[in-house]
Amino acid sequence: MHRLTNQEILNWQAFLKLKADESKDSRLQNFYRTGTYSNGTQLKDIEFVALDFETTGLDSEQNSIISIGLVPFNLNRIFCKQAKSWYINPQDNLKENTVIIHGITHSDLKGAPDLKRILEQLLDELAGKVVVVHYRRIERDFFDSNLRALINEGIIFPLIDTMQIECNLERAKTRGIINWLLRKKMQSIRLANSRLRYNLPTYSPHDALTDAIATAELLQAQIRYHYKPETPIQNLWL
Repeated sequence: MHRLTNQEILNWQAFLKLKADESKDSRLQNFYRTGTYSNGTQLKDIEFVALDFETTGLDSEQNSIISIGLVPFNLNRIFCKQAKSWYINPQDNLKENTVIIHGITHSDLKGAPDLKRILEQLLDELAGKVVVVHYRRIERDFFDSNLRALINEGIIFPLIDTMQIECNLERAKTRGIINWLLRKKMQSIRLANSRLRYNLPTYSPHDALTDAIATAELLQAQIRYHYKPETPIQNLWL
Protein backbone atom coordinates (compact mmCIF):
# COMPACT_ATOMS: atom_id res chain seq x y z
CA MET A 1 0.00 0.00 0.00
CA HIS A 2 1.37 3.42 -0.95
CA ARG A 3 2.00 5.66 2.06
CA LEU A 4 1.51 9.29 1.10
CA THR A 5 4.65 11.37 1.62
CA ASN A 6 4.70 14.92 2.88
CA GLN A 7 6.10 16.09 -0.48
CA GLU A 8 2.80 15.04 -2.09
CA ILE A 9 0.64 17.08 0.29
CA LEU A 10 -0.25 20.48 -1.17
CA ASN A 11 -3.02 21.46 1.24
CA TRP A 12 -2.38 20.42 4.85
CA GLN A 13 -5.73 21.82 6.06
CA ALA A 14 -7.68 19.56 3.71
CA PHE A 15 -5.40 16.61 4.32
CA LEU A 16 -5.81 16.72 8.11
CA LYS A 17 -9.61 16.82 7.70
CA LEU A 18 -9.33 13.69 5.57
CA LYS A 19 -7.13 12.02 8.20
CA ALA A 20 -9.67 12.84 10.92
CA ASP A 21 -12.34 10.95 8.97
CA GLU A 22 -10.03 7.99 8.27
CA SER A 23 -8.49 7.61 11.73
CA LYS A 24 -9.77 4.91 14.04
CA ASP A 25 -8.08 6.17 17.23
CA SER A 26 -10.06 8.85 19.08
CA ARG A 27 -6.89 10.64 20.21
CA LEU A 28 -5.66 10.95 16.64
CA GLN A 29 -9.14 11.96 15.46
CA ASN A 30 -9.15 14.88 17.91
CA PHE A 31 -5.62 15.86 16.91
CA TYR A 32 -6.46 15.95 13.21
CA ARG A 33 -9.76 17.73 13.77
CA THR A 34 -7.96 20.63 15.43
CA GLY A 35 -6.54 21.28 11.98
CA THR A 36 -3.74 23.62 11.00
CA TYR A 37 -3.04 26.93 9.30
CA SER A 38 -3.79 27.79 5.68
CA ASN A 39 -0.87 27.85 3.27
CA GLY A 40 -0.84 31.64 3.14
CA THR A 41 -0.70 32.29 6.90
CA GLN A 42 2.24 34.56 7.69
CA LEU A 43 5.00 33.35 10.01
CA LYS A 44 4.32 36.19 12.44
CA ASP A 45 0.82 34.77 13.03
CA ILE A 46 1.90 31.17 13.66
CA GLU A 47 2.07 29.38 17.00
CA PHE A 48 4.98 26.95 16.84
CA VAL A 49 6.05 24.09 19.08
CA ALA A 50 9.62 22.79 18.98
CA LEU A 51 9.81 19.02 19.44
CA ASP A 52 12.76 16.75 20.13
CA PHE A 53 13.10 13.00 20.71
CA GLU A 54 15.94 10.96 22.15
CA THR A 55 15.84 7.37 20.88
CA THR A 56 17.38 3.97 21.50
CA GLY A 57 18.97 4.01 18.04
CA LEU A 58 18.65 5.53 14.58
CA ASP A 59 16.37 2.96 12.90
CA SER A 60 12.74 4.01 13.33
CA GLU A 61 11.55 0.50 12.41
CA GLN A 62 13.71 -1.24 15.03
CA ASN A 63 14.32 1.39 17.73
CA SER A 64 12.03 3.55 19.83
CA ILE A 65 11.53 6.89 21.55
CA ILE A 66 13.09 7.15 25.01
CA SER A 67 12.50 10.81 25.90
CA ILE A 68 10.47 13.73 24.56
CA GLY A 69 10.91 17.45 25.03
CA LEU A 70 8.75 20.25 23.63
CA VAL A 71 8.35 23.98 24.03
CA PRO A 72 5.81 26.37 22.43
CA PHE A 73 7.05 29.62 20.86
CA ASN A 74 6.42 32.33 18.30
CA LEU A 75 8.76 34.62 16.36
CA ASN A 76 9.29 36.83 19.41
CA ARG A 77 9.11 34.61 22.49
CA ILE A 78 9.85 31.11 23.72
CA PHE A 79 7.41 30.05 26.43
CA CYS A 80 9.69 28.03 28.69
CA LYS A 81 7.13 27.89 31.50
CA GLN A 82 4.88 25.89 29.17
CA ALA A 83 7.63 23.43 28.21
CA LYS A 84 7.02 19.72 28.77
CA SER A 85 9.29 16.68 28.91
CA TRP A 86 8.85 12.95 29.51
CA TYR A 87 10.95 9.85 29.85
CA ILE A 88 9.37 7.05 27.83
CA ASN A 89 9.54 3.32 28.49
CA PRO A 90 10.99 2.14 25.14
CA GLN A 91 9.61 -0.68 23.03
CA ASP A 92 13.11 -2.12 22.63
CA ASN A 93 16.11 -2.38 24.95
CA LEU A 94 18.59 0.34 25.86
CA LYS A 95 21.88 -0.03 24.04
CA GLU A 96 25.24 0.88 25.50
CA ASN A 97 26.33 3.00 22.53
CA THR A 98 23.22 5.21 22.73
CA VAL A 99 23.33 5.46 26.54
CA ILE A 100 26.76 7.03 26.11
CA ILE A 101 25.20 9.67 23.83
CA HIS A 102 22.02 10.65 25.67
CA GLY A 103 22.96 9.54 29.20
CA ILE A 104 19.54 8.02 29.90
CA THR A 105 19.87 4.84 31.98
CA HIS A 106 17.57 2.08 33.24
CA SER A 107 17.20 3.88 36.58
CA ASP A 108 15.94 7.00 34.77
CA LEU A 109 13.26 4.90 33.08
CA LYS A 110 12.03 3.14 36.19
CA GLY A 111 8.27 3.73 36.30
CA ALA A 112 8.30 5.73 33.04
CA PRO A 113 5.09 5.50 30.97
CA ASP A 114 5.02 4.05 27.48
CA LEU A 115 4.22 6.31 24.55
CA LYS A 116 0.60 5.17 24.41
CA ARG A 117 0.00 6.32 27.99
CA ILE A 118 1.07 9.92 27.35
CA LEU A 119 -0.19 10.10 23.76
CA GLU A 120 -3.29 12.16 24.48
CA GLN A 121 -1.32 14.73 26.49
CA LEU A 122 1.41 14.90 23.86
CA LEU A 123 -1.06 15.37 21.01
CA ASP A 124 -2.86 18.10 22.98
CA GLU A 125 0.43 20.01 23.19
CA LEU A 126 1.02 19.71 19.44
CA ALA A 127 -2.54 20.18 18.15
CA GLY A 128 -3.14 23.30 16.08
CA LYS A 129 0.51 24.39 16.20
CA VAL A 130 3.26 24.04 13.60
CA VAL A 131 5.80 21.52 14.84
CA VAL A 132 9.47 22.49 14.47
CA VAL A 133 12.29 19.91 14.56
CA HIS A 134 15.95 19.62 13.64
CA TYR A 135 16.15 16.61 11.30
CA ARG A 136 12.65 15.35 10.61
CA ARG A 137 13.76 11.72 10.04
CA ILE A 138 13.88 11.35 13.82
CA GLU A 139 10.69 13.03 15.05
CA ARG A 140 8.48 12.31 12.03
CA ASP A 141 9.61 8.74 11.33
CA PHE A 142 9.92 7.56 14.95
CA PHE A 143 6.55 9.00 15.97
CA ASP A 144 4.86 7.33 13.01
CA SER A 145 6.60 3.94 13.39
CA ASN A 146 6.29 3.74 17.18
CA LEU A 147 2.56 4.50 17.02
CA ARG A 148 2.05 1.86 14.32
CA ALA A 149 3.62 -0.68 16.65
CA LEU A 150 1.53 0.44 19.65
CA ILE A 151 -1.92 1.24 18.21
CA ASN A 152 -1.65 -0.04 14.64
CA GLU A 153 -2.01 3.49 13.25
CA GLY A 154 0.67 6.00 12.34
CA ILE A 155 0.66 9.80 12.35
CA ILE A 156 1.54 12.57 9.92
CA PHE A 157 1.43 16.35 10.28
CA PRO A 158 3.12 19.43 8.78
CA LEU A 159 6.40 20.52 10.27
CA ILE A 160 9.37 22.82 9.75
CA ASP A 161 12.82 21.23 9.70
CA THR A 162 15.53 23.69 10.78
CA MET A 163 18.19 21.27 9.48
CA GLN A 164 16.60 21.33 6.01
CA ILE A 165 16.54 25.13 6.07
CA GLU A 166 20.22 25.19 6.98
CA CYS A 167 21.01 22.58 4.33
CA ASN A 168 19.31 24.67 1.65
CA LEU A 169 21.22 27.78 2.74
CA GLU A 170 24.57 25.99 2.79
CA ARG A 171 23.99 24.38 -0.60
CA ALA A 172 23.27 27.80 -2.09
CA LYS A 173 26.68 29.00 -0.86
CA THR A 174 28.50 26.22 -2.75
CA ARG A 175 26.76 26.66 -6.11
CA GLY A 176 28.39 28.26 -9.15
CA ILE A 177 31.60 27.77 -11.07
CA ILE A 178 33.72 29.94 -8.74
CA ASN A 179 32.69 28.02 -5.68
CA TRP A 180 33.33 24.78 -7.56
CA LEU A 181 36.81 25.93 -8.54
CA LEU A 182 37.49 26.99 -4.95
CA ARG A 183 36.16 23.59 -3.83
CA LYS A 184 33.95 25.33 -1.36
CA LYS A 185 32.24 22.76 0.87
CA MET A 186 29.08 22.88 2.93
CA GLN A 187 29.51 23.61 6.60
CA SER A 188 28.06 21.26 9.21
CA ILE A 189 24.29 21.49 9.61
CA ARG A 190 24.15 19.71 12.96
CA LEU A 191 22.14 21.62 15.55
CA ALA A 192 25.10 22.94 17.57
CA ASN A 193 27.10 23.93 14.48
CA SER A 194 24.12 25.62 12.88
CA ARG A 195 23.50 27.66 16.02
CA LEU A 196 27.10 28.95 16.01
CA ARG A 197 26.52 30.67 12.67
CA TYR A 198 23.88 32.84 14.35
CA ASN A 199 25.95 33.51 17.48
CA LEU A 200 23.53 31.53 19.61
CA PRO A 201 24.82 30.15 22.94
CA THR A 202 26.23 26.64 23.30
CA TYR A 203 24.07 24.11 25.17
CA SER A 204 24.84 20.57 26.26
CA PRO A 205 23.45 18.28 23.53
CA HIS A 206 21.26 15.18 23.64
CA ASP A 207 18.75 16.30 26.22
CA ALA A 208 15.32 16.37 24.60
CA LEU A 209 14.02 19.52 26.28
CA THR A 210 17.29 21.44 25.88
CA ASP A 211 17.44 20.48 22.21
CA ALA A 212 13.81 21.55 21.71
CA ILE A 213 14.62 25.01 23.14
CA ALA A 214 17.77 25.14 21.00
CA THR A 215 15.71 24.31 17.90
CA ALA A 216 13.16 27.02 18.70
CA GLU A 217 15.94 29.61 19.07
CA LEU A 218 17.51 28.44 15.80
CA LEU A 219 14.28 28.88 13.82
CA GLN A 220 13.78 32.37 15.25
CA ALA A 221 17.31 33.26 14.11
CA GLN A 222 16.90 31.68 10.66
CA ILE A 223 13.73 33.64 10.03
CA ARG A 224 15.28 36.88 11.28
CA TYR A 225 18.34 36.49 9.03
CA HIS A 226 16.86 34.92 5.90
CA TYR A 227 13.10 35.49 5.79
CA LYS A 228 10.46 38.06 6.76
CA PRO A 229 7.70 37.84 9.37
CA GLU A 230 5.26 38.13 6.46
CA THR A 231 6.64 35.02 4.72
CA PRO A 232 3.80 32.48 4.20
CA ILE A 233 4.12 29.24 6.12
CA GLN A 234 3.91 27.22 2.89
CA ASN A 235 7.45 28.42 2.06
CA LEU A 236 8.88 26.54 5.04
CA TRP A 237 6.74 23.64 6.13
CA LEU A 238 7.03 20.12 4.81
